[in-house]
Formats: sequence, C-alpha cells, structure tokens
Amino acid sequence: MKFIPKLLFLLSIIFFITQCKEEKKEVPEAKISAEITEKSEVVVDTADILVKKPDNLKTPKGMVWIPGGIFTQGAVPQDQTAMGHEKPAHKVAVDGFFMDITEVTNREFKEFVEETGYVTVAEREIDWEEMKKQLPEGTPKPHDSIMQPGSLTFKKAKSSVPNLYDFSQWWQWTIGANWKHPNGPESSIKGKDNHPVVQVAYEDAVAYCEWAGRRLPTEAEWERAARGNKESTIYFWGDDLSVLSQMANTWEGEFPVNNTLIDGFELRALVKSYPPNDFNLYDIAGNVWEWTSDWYNTDYYSEIGSKGAILRNPKGAETPYNERDPYAKEKVMKGGSFLCSESYCASYRISSRMATSLDSSLEHLGFRTVATADMLLGKEN
Repeated sequence: MKFIPKLLFLLSIIFFITQCKEEKKEVPEAKISAEITEKSEVVVDTADILVKKPDNLKTPKGMVWIPGGIFTQGAVPQDQTAMGHEKPAHKVAVDGFFMDITEVTNREFKEFVEETGYVTVAEREIDWEEMKKQLPEGTPKPHDSIMQPGSLTFKKAKSSVPNLYDFSQWWQWTIGANWKHPNGPESSIKGKDNHPVVQVAYEDAVAYCEWAGRRLPTEAEWERAARGNKESTIYFWGDDLSVLSQMANTWEGEFPVNNTLIDGFELRALVKSYPPNDFNLYDIAGNVWEWTSDWYNTDYYSEIGSKGAILRNPKGAETPYNERDPYAKEKVMKGGSFLCSESYCASYRISSRMATSLDSSLEHLGFRTVATADMLLGKEN
C-alpha cells in the first residue's frame, strides 16, 4: 500500500490523454546504498551505546528520554498480517534520544507559523512549470479551476469496496484543505489546539523541526520508541487485538463504508486520549500517521537482512524506490491512523511501515520530533 500524491489527483482528469502520449521509459533499478556503512555504523562493541540520559542534560518540555539499546526491527514471527516490506526482522542498535510525548499539535504548529510567517505546501499556489517536469512531454495544463491550492481529504464510500488498492475511492482532492482547514475550507481547528496537526507535507514538518531545534525521527528511532519494553509483541501493548478500541484511535467496522465508533472517534482524537506505551509516548498507534526521515525503499529490509550485521543508528536506504511506482520519491511513515482497520492496513502494528510522497499532505498524517544529546549539548556550547 502507498498513498497517492496530490499530483495524481490534480491530473486525474487528463489521465486518458496522458496515457496515450506517455513514452516508454526504462524503469530504474531498486537501489539502496551499496556501502551501507556510509550512513550507518556497524556495531562491533555495544558497550558505548548511549542508554541512559546524560546527567548534564535536562529533558526538554513535552519530551521524554528514549533509552538506547539493541532491538529487533521489523515484523515479529506471530504477526500474520505483516507485509513483505516489514521482513526480515533484523537487529538494530540505537543511541538514546529525546522524543515528543505526543504528536505535534495544532497549537504548537500555530506558534511556529505565527512566529515565522511560514506557508505550508497545501496553501501555496501550484507551480505548473515545476509540476509538468514530472509528466510526459506534451501533457496539457489542467483548467485553472483545478489548479488551486488544496490537499487530500477522506470521503466515505457509499457501498462496499471490492478493490482496496484503488485509493481514489476514498481520497479526494479538496481545494482549500490545509492545516487550518483539515477537512476542507468549511472545516476549522478552532477549539482543537490539542489535536495533532495534519495536512503537513514533508517539507512543512522539516521546517517546523528546524525552527524548534529538533529533527524528524529515523524509522529505527521511531520503532525503538514505539516498542518500549515489549521486545517481541505485535502491538505496543502486547498481542491482544481484542483491546484495540481501548488502546488506539482506528477504524472499526467496514472500511471505508461504516465506522462503528466503538473507540469513540470518527476522525482525529485529542492527543492523550488513549493510554501511553512503556516510554510514556501517546498515540504511537493510530490517530495519525507520522513522518520519519527515511527514504522508502521496497528492498531495504531484505538488503539489510542479507548483510547480517547490526547497524548503529541506521538512517535508511540511500535512495528511494517503490516497486509499484518506480519513479516515486517517498518517505517512510509509521504508526497508522484513524483510518486503519483490520481489513484494510492494520497499521497500528509496531512494525508497520508505509510510503508516502514528499508533496503529500493528508488529513491523517502528522509528525513528532526528536532531539539527540549531541544536538542539545551543541546548543549549550
């Protein structure tokens, strides 16, 4: 599964024109860094892995220390819903770091925007000259009524959907949708300061991080934090799926037709609405997906597994690659959202990982930040 970038929705009206004009192109090879150690150090001695918080560092407000250590990243053996790109599981070493207790909220993002004047991707005018570089030569420009700032929003289907790979059945391009109006121009975040901010593209999340003196987590850091002290369970609370509605904001019922609201929410929930994991992190499963800094590469786990080495602080694949869309440049997102159901993606599992386009801003995608000891010590010097 992958999420469709806004480009595809904007140009859906000219699909039949472009498909007859598109020239055949050589599909790029699946690549990750051949020299994996260029970005990730191979563990030889684990004695110097940073486990405990340095005594000379104070925990930043709203964050918690995630102890470092070696853990198994990827699908656990008993997970019958795990996808191929979650396998094989492999050992990873991660130095300790600080992580936001919750996803970045509307209030926090608003403070950033007011202080900097930042304009998110979904609010910007669409640059046709830039967009057409990604399209077959000769693709006609869509009508100006379509080429308006906006983003992707969810819509329920009226009847059962036999093909859950056709995402256009429940996603729609909505002019005027952005972080202040997450479900369209008539929606609002008024009174929702403590809801997770959404409709933020990758560059928006990075801009916030730079302002806050933080960064996005790597996929390995995110998974280490989510797993807590549960070394080999499917979910952050264990293996018992029957308590899902008590532990996470997800879709219950027939997706995408009927949400039974057993967990109390149809869309996004107030942060801290559900119990935290072992490290006191809230909404690490469900509610909204979270950006990581890693490129998505279908073959990354299989390549790492074949190396047989324990990588320290891995930063993911050297280059992006999605076997379903070889030209896509996507990042890994983690955690699942309020749209995840047992029949659809079940991505409230710790090992679940999905790809999403850099330009995608969606009503169920947000982020949280991390800070390392080195980053904070550098501030003090």
